[in-house]
Amino acid sequence: MFVQYRTFGRVLALAAATCLGLAVVAVFAEASEGEEHVHHMDHMNHMDHKDHAAPGAGMDHSQHMAMMNKTGYQRSEHRYALPELTLVDQGGEPVPVRSLLEGDEPVMLNFIFTTCTTICPVMSATFAQVQEELGPAREKVRMVSVSIDPEHDTPERLREYAERYKAGPQWRFLTGDLDDSIAVQKAFDVYRGNKMSHEPTTLLRVSQDGPWVRLDGIASAAQIVAEYRGLAQH
Repeated sequence: MFVQYRTFGRVLALAAATCLGLAVVAVFAEASEGEEHVHHMDHMNHMDHKDHAAPGAGMDHSQHMAMMNKTGYQRSEHRYALPELTLVDQGGEPVPVRSLLEGDEPVMLNFIFTTCTTICPVMSATFAQVQEELGPAREKVRMVSVSIDPEHDTPERLREYAERYKAGPQWRFLTGDLDDSIAVQKAFDVYRGNKMSHEPTTLLRVSQDGPWVRLDGIASAAQIVAEYRGLAQH
């Protein structure tokens, strides 16, 4: 009987030690995760804009998916001061941004990146439909898509992307130096720190002296064309 009690006591002691060990491991793991989270947040708070625009390791498209679930768009009018800089189009040709966007011809502008799998394909497909709905009138419109991930979006990749959406000659895709891309984004108040946080925005202008009409949200091709034609009538 004494041997049985002693054996039972050892079993209880072992079980207690095991539970204590698991509890210590759990506390240590929780503390480690907390330290890792703090370190990650501290790292995010100290990243410069080059890190912001780099491919978003550890990020996902949940924010983009939430945006796609929203319907409609918000319309506003603005005047923007554009920087004097040069980007490169999908053909490798240098493009002075100010002369392209502040010329006499109407402009439709958005911001995309080719590896995006949510809102960018939607916006690009919308632009493709816009050029179809405009018909021959599209030849008088400068359609422009600026990459917010220029380090990945080379002219070759943009050319493939343009072919995917059957972009006509009036639709140009721009890339170039990272700092220059960010400068253009900031000029139009669309810079959001990293490519995974960017928001769907379409900008329209019909004349050199007119304001930019800003459509924040997922606007349909019919809505964009209606906005454009409404501006052109004034």
